[in-house]
Amino acid sequence: MAPAPAEDAASLRRRNEELERELKNSLEREERMKKDLMKLWRRLRVAEEAEERLCCQLGELEAEAVDQAREYRGRVMKLIEQLNDAQRLHQESSFCSTISDDQLSN
Repeated sequence: MAPAPAEDAASLRRRNEELERELKNSLEREERMKKDLMKLWRRLRVAEEAEERLCCQLGELEAEAVDQAREYRGRVMKLIEQLNDAQRLHQESSFCSTISDDQLSN
């Protein structure tokens, strides 16, 4: 026996209401997901911009460090040269004073 038309209509109405609720929930969920996605996208852009700034700063710091290392090496080389000159002068003066002392004692 087939269901009565009134039962069919009530059943269809209930099913239609259920589907409308599911659609509404789905649309709300989709809207929340879109908002979350936009928040994440903005955070990603901020992170990318920060990364770019940090890379630029790092490059500048590396260049500065190389310049400082070159300057430091140059100063060290000059100090080594000065020390060598001082040692040479000291040895020459010691040699000369030894010769003078030898000449005076003769």
